[in-house]
Amino acid sequence: MSVEVRIMSAAGCHLCDEAYRVLEEAREELGFELVRVDIAGDPALEAEYREHIPVVYVAGRRTFTHFVDPDELRDRVAAATSAA
Repeated sequence: MSVEVRIMSAAGCHLCDEAYRVLEEAREELGFELVRVDIAGDPALEAEYREHIPVVYVAGRRTFTHFVDPDELRDRVAAATSAA
């Protein structure tokens, strides 16, 4: 079973687009499942995430806010994979 990496994002967010690009590149190497959640139009998600997007979860744990560090992502995915 692969690790899920989830990004909370919104259209028009340049930081979201950059974080997603980093995740897409890493997905090929690391083999995780990437899920993009658009918070726009959902009042609960907007309230929780709008000021912090992008927010990235690795295996259900909040891992990154605003930026994704590729080396840290690699470490977190590896740790989640070995724990599964």
